[in-house]
Amino acid sequence: MSKSKFIFTTLMLLLVLAVLAICDLCFGSTNLFSLESSNPMFSSILYDIRLPKTLTSIIAGSGLALCGLLMQSLFRNPLAGPYVLGVSSGSSLFVAIATMMISSIHVSGFFIMGKSIVTLFSIMGAFFVTLIILLVSRKNKSNVTVLLVGLMLGQILSAFQGLIEYMSNADNLKTFVMWGMGSVGSTTLQDLYFVIPIYAITIVASFFFIKPLNAILLNEQYAQNLGVNVNALRLSVIILSAILVGVITAFCGPIAFVGISVPIASRLFFKTSHHLHQMTFCLLLGACVVLTADVICQVLSSQFMLPINTVTTLIGSPVVIYLLFKSKLSIG
Repeated sequence: MSKSKFIFTTLMLLLVLAVLAICDLCFGSTNLFSLESSNPMFSSILYDIRLPKTLTSIIAGSGLALCGLLMQSLFRNPLAGPYVLGVSSGSSLFVAIATMMISSIHVSGFFIMGKSIVTLFSIMGAFFVTLIILLVSRKNKSNVTVLLVGLMLGQILSAFQGLIEYMSNADNLKTFVMWGMGSVGSTTLQDLYFVIPIYAITIVASFFFIKPLNAILLNEQYAQNLGVNVNALRLSVIILSAILVGVITAFCGPIAFVGISVPIASRLFFKTSHHLHQMTFCLLLGACVVLTADVICQVLSSQFMLPINTVTTLIGSPVVIYLLFKSKLSIG
């Protein structure tokens, strides 16, 4: 892709992102265009509800898409992603454990402590599963095997999660089930003061991996000949992905299909594998996808918020199906 085409495409995606962000801010159960800016309700809805939700949508969509791209490049598997490989399941299981622990020691009423524990456990779960998948990929080079191990691992972790849910009380169960459906509307500006710095640091750090990831796309031996420390690259990508997926999952729940479908769609639409282009497009396209899903959730139901997982799955699944039947990307 030429430099001029890359710049033009980036600007177009930024324009779409801006339009979607405005729609997400303005439309919902209460249309902000129908309120006077001097109305106290206008300020409350905009700054206390809509703005945190819109920023969370951008962070969750772009972050999960970037993690999906990094995992697909690391495992050289176009169907790798946080949800498919079980990384989100690991975060969910550890969040379930954290939720039970918080309840048992009676600190759930302390907002900062509760959020911190859940976030820490979510990162630990993501790191744990990603590390297992990486070890499997080093022992067995088959992309299909790695994919199947990730799927089975996700099922095992979901079984343990189900056991915890079965043993929990009704209030904790309802809270956890609602969290598991995925939501970008449960964060506050206070949460974002914690999330945004982590998000910004991981996004900036990921761009330092552009050259080694471009090299490893060919093969590991070629990357090593170019001076790339493959083991250090693997560990760095694991830590980066685990932190980002863990934080997003802790605050938004396990959002399905964004991590796998957006990098695939980016390759199909923009016909480039260069990581500078792919990272930029995935960040913008992922944010657009989750914003679109959130707008759809708001428009379809004025009485209550639909689970965002429902919409992202309906958007992401056709992309994966299209890939399997029409694209030339290999999965094995």
